[in-house]
Parts: sequence; structure tokens; C-alpha cells
Amino acid sequence: MTKEELHINFLEAFEKASNTTIQLPPDVMLHFYAYYKQATHTEGFHTPSGDNEIRNAFKLNALFQVKNLTPDEAKLKYIELVNKYIAE
Repeated sequence: MTKEELHINFLEAFEKASNTTIQLPPDVMLHFYAYYKQATHTEGFHTPSGDNEIRNAFKLNALFQVKNLTPDEAKLKYIELVNKYIAE
């Protein structure tokens, strides 16, 4: 798959994930979050924001788990998650 095809597939997967009504478990949602941030946030390390410190800690832990993935690897992992949990 070319870099352009990967990007198009990632955008399509993001659209599916954004529009789903499927209730996913919190741990799966954290994977979606971490892969998306790793794929799209290219300037340094992303720090979660929000009022809930516990939720931010879980998000930060998820980000640490994917920090060694390249943006393209994260896009591929994100697509795989969508195909696994949000198949249409």
C-alpha cells in the first residue's frame, strides 16, 4: 500500500469510527485514541487535556504504549482496529 493509499484508508477508517453508534469498551477506545494521536500529532509528544485527572492518566499511558510507532504504523493499527470492531 502506498503512503497516499494508507492516508486515504486512514481517513475512511476515521470517518467510520467517528460515525459509529457501537458502544466500545474503554480499553478499545483508548487504543483508538492513542493510534489516532500518534498518527496525526507529529510535533513532539501529545499531552492529554481535560478536567478528569484519572482519564488523562489512562490516555497518557495509552500514548506511552504507542510512542515508538511511526505515524504510518499508527495509521495502519487504527485501520486494523476499525476493521476489527466497526466492520460494515
